[in-house]
Amino acid sequence: MTVRDTSAETDGARPSVLCIGIAVLDFVFRVERFPTASSKSSMVEFTITGGGCAANAAIAVARLGGEARFAGPLGDDEHSARILEGLAREGVDLSGIARVPGAETSISGIFVDAAGERLLTTRRSPGLEAARPSDLERLLHRADVVLADNHFPAFVTPVCERARARVLPVVLDVDKPVELSDPLVALVSHPIFSAEALRAATGIDDPPRALAAAGKQCPGFVAVTDGDNGAYWRNNATGDAAVRHQPAFKVEAADTLAAGDVFHAAFALALAEGRPESDAMRFASAGAALKCVRFGGIVGSPKRPEVERLLMSAAEPSSG
Repeated sequence: MTVRDTSAETDGARPSVLCIGIAVLDFVFRVERFPTASSKSSMVEFTITGGGCAANAAIAVARLGGEARFAGPLGDDEHSARILEGLAREGVDLSGIARVPGAETSISGIFVDAAGERLLTTRRSPGLEAARPSDLERLLHRADVVLADNHFPAFVTPVCERARARVLPVVLDVDKPVELSDPLVALVSHPIFSAEALRAATGIDDPPRALAAAGKQCPGFVAVTDGDNGAYWRNNATGDAAVRHQPAFKVEAADTLAAGDVFHAAFALALAEGRPESDAMRFASAGAALKCVRFGGIVGSPKRPEVERLLMSAAEPSSG
């Protein structure tokens, strides 16, 4: 396929989010219940869609009305072509991709049960680890916020360093468990952990207590997402290090796959629009909730009017 380079276009009306990191092709199976050893489980529905934290986030940003750009390593196989076609259909700028000759693109097999919970396994190509970004200034041109995941640290770190040198907000989706001392966590302005990753990093099961422990290593804002329990955050930079809570919006979940990616995308876009962090957390929570009502991973990512309607109709959505 031909990748359209939109990096030189001028569109001052939309805030721009550069999403950098992993792109995956997801094979998603909807089942009544997860299969167990030596058993069979009937498949209710099946879809193939793009996935991966950063690639999903780029689609979510585009659907929420932002200018979305994706940068990350991909192979040169048929799976990567399918991923790129899906991103291009959503209007995502793909000028920052790094194609690795001979490498296979990452794929995931995902089961989603009747409650919307998921069981996932991923094959990531080792050849993609060698990829590096090129022309950092071009990548960051007109970017208002950078959103990175931590699956390819050697690829995303130089971009994050340059962005921080320019005093741009950098949101980090800490999806892959790491130590709190990880340099990438300390580098960014807004690390947001999954509950699983924060638990692994701190050894503490309780998210507010774990967040307080993480705050000792993170000098400014730090947050954690915890599914139905909502999200928690604190910001040492404000002088008030109290842990705040954003309750989850109540919905009937059909599929939680990609909800975290939508959360990070919505949060980053809200920052790009100049909103305070408390508003960004609420906006992100609403976007993630709406994603959960639809099957199909990122295919179910909501559009801006849907999120605005939920925000207007919800009563007492935040205790932060």
